[in-house]
Amino acid sequence: MRWLVGWSCTASGAGSGGGSGAPAVHPVGAQLLWEDPDPLWAVGDWRPDEVRVVHAEAGPSGTSAFVTRLAVLGRCGAADDQLRAGLLAARGGALRHLTAWPGSYTAVAQIGRRITVAGDLAGARPVFHTAWAGGTAYATAALPLADLIEAQLDVGYLAALLACPDSPEALGDGTPYAGVRRVPPGHALVVRDGARDVTGYEPTASLAVAAPEADAQQAVEGVRDALVEAVRTRFAAPRHAPDFATGFPGGRDPGPVPGMGPAFRRAARGVPAPGIGADLSGGSASATLALLAAGLPGLPGTPPGHGAGAGERLLVVTFNDLVAGGGRARETEIERARALAADPRLRHVVVAAAEEALPYADLMSGPLTDEPGPALVTAERHRRRLAAGSADHLTGHGARQVLDAHPARLADLLMGRRRRHLLRPVTALARTAGPAAHSAVVPFTVYRAARRLARTSCREGLEEAAARLLGPGVPGMVDDAPAGAVDASLAALTWCRPGPAARWLTGEALAEVSVRLQAAAVRPSGPPLRPGEQRAAAALGRYAADHRVLEQAAEIRGQRLHAPFLDNQVVRACRALPEALRVQPGARAAVLRTVLHGSGIHDLPAGWGATSHAAHAAAVRAGLRAYAAPLAQLFDAPLLADAGLVEARVVRGALHAAAEGADLPLDGLAEIVSTEVWLRRLLARRGTCWTGAEAPRQRAVAGGVMRRSL
Repeated sequence: MRWLVGWSCTASGAGSGGGSGAPAVHPVGAQLLWEDPDPLWAVGDWRPDEVRVVHAEAGPSGTSAFVTRLAVLGRCGAADDQLRAGLLAARGGALRHLTAWPGSYTAVAQIGRRITVAGDLAGARPVFHTAWAGGTAYATAALPLADLIEAQLDVGYLAALLACPDSPEALGDGTPYAGVRRVPPGHALVVRDGARDVTGYEPTASLAVAAPEADAQQAVEGVRDALVEAVRTRFAAPRHAPDFATGFPGGRDPGPVPGMGPAFRRAARGVPAPGIGADLSGGSASATLALLAAGLPGLPGTPPGHGAGAGERLLVVTFNDLVAGGGRARETEIERARALAADPRLRHVVVAAAEEALPYADLMSGPLTDEPGPALVTAERHRRRLAAGSADHLTGHGARQVLDAHPARLADLLMGRRRRHLLRPVTALARTAGPAAHSAVVPFTVYRAARRLARTSCREGLEEAAARLLGPGVPGMVDDAPAGAVDASLAALTWCRPGPAARWLTGEALAEVSVRLQAAAVRPSGPPLRPGEQRAAAALGRYAADHRVLEQAAEIRGQRLHAPFLDNQVVRACRALPEALRVQPGARAAVLRTVLHGSGIHDLPAGWGATSHAAHAAAVRAGLRAYAAPLAQLFDAPLLADAGLVEARVVRGALHAAAEGADLPLDGLAEIVSTEVWLRRLLARRGTCWTGAEAPRQRAVAGGVMRRSL
């Protein structure tokens, strides 16, 4: 896992070394980027071109009052002079400039004793902070900060994560560790002399003044340009010459950072082959990125002599599940992938998966992630797929969340008096209901639900959700699960709703989450947003957090997993798409097809852009059947029951019923299992992330998880 960490303390604060240049505590295996009194470290196997430090001006030797410098970690498409211009803009308070470059990165600006750490819009590169040593410590991972303050487990946060995972109102700015806070997406952490503040950098439109919608064609062109630049940033030659002699304290070369460099990666076992690769599942998002990467000048797939990487074919990987099947849907997906891979610029590899790659395989052998997430139950599956890829691997993760319309956006259309744009989406929903007797009233039912949401304030919606969690059996009934697209859309037409795992939580846990929602309802907030806009942002934030868990759980040393759809510039471009365009059936495939046409790619196989979840559901049920015995053993004496969140008997019964084919929410079971697995890994770990004379004596959550009254 790669992360950066630093802190800012008051003049009298202890623990930072007092400005001596030799801190009494520092991260294990870290490289110092700049020194006291506000040190910053990079930890993990960063590549040399992923760590950049630029200076706008330098002050007198040994003073910090005139220091103006910027550290950028990750893939950033800006040249050094652009970084300096952004640093000067941030010095005047324009923080958004630090987030406006293509790529995926974290920017840390130091202007005198003021430190600014900018998070991203999606939440895939989060920032965490905590009070420590009379000041503030911050990092891009929560676990190191939890170790630093010897934090205990926040059981209430875990309850909210299981009950309402896509509701930031229930989660707040918390983490699984008491005392460690998260900076919300679209915000930056500002620390001055140890005092911290969280401020937003992205303009938002309120209910009263809605932002004018861009022209549809212009908006789609913006998405195309952002995606092309995002792909180019990953794989083009660096726009700067890495020069550590000028980027580190004292003008000295610190030597190689542990884990950095191609020689280290080649020497390590199990590292994917050098080069560029991409997923090619047959889905529209991954196929779009693969074709863009293969066709850009100077990238793999272009004729020799046309730039770095030219002449090399792009390695594309398709996962073929031989155990779970998936019927005709899986066969069709494989056929589309093979048709796309017929392009001479692509080299196609099909990964044949056996039972060992099913969901729920090898649960207890993976690494410890920052927080629990459903990706923990499929980590081994993803690891086998990624091992067949290249050192830099493109994925289409996040495309659905940034391009598709959240059902609550239908209420936004009503608030904007654009009722006619509801006709096609509600008609398409009625078709999914089939010839059932109630299908004729589906359009009216959806319209009525959207109108009710448009007339409900956020406070009323949160209070209603809080009362629902306390109601008799509402989140716990089996027939409470959405049975199809219509029911799922109707359930999503609300300000807040219980997640799929809520039905298996105890009454005490649900009561704790209800209290959180009631407190959020009366808490002052910024300008009121439209429900669709707010719920779509919340869904994107939850997906980005889960994607980060996937990156950590399925990490292969030396490999970089790239998700361009979660980049700031791509998210901004997608948000500019008109709502009337978003809500139309097949909008995502249409936008991506236009993106490819604008890049000169016209020959797409029949059925391209079709969506199918049948193969995934079949794989999950096959995994539940294959690993029914270990799962039952996992919940013989679960830590979740010790914490008062679930009853072991209830969860064991649900797992057995799901393995037998019962119509239960599989996503909810994955969340329950992954949280139990994460707790066990957390309590089984040894050692901490810190060393030094004043390092914490014990790791975070060193004691057991004891049942408590919620």
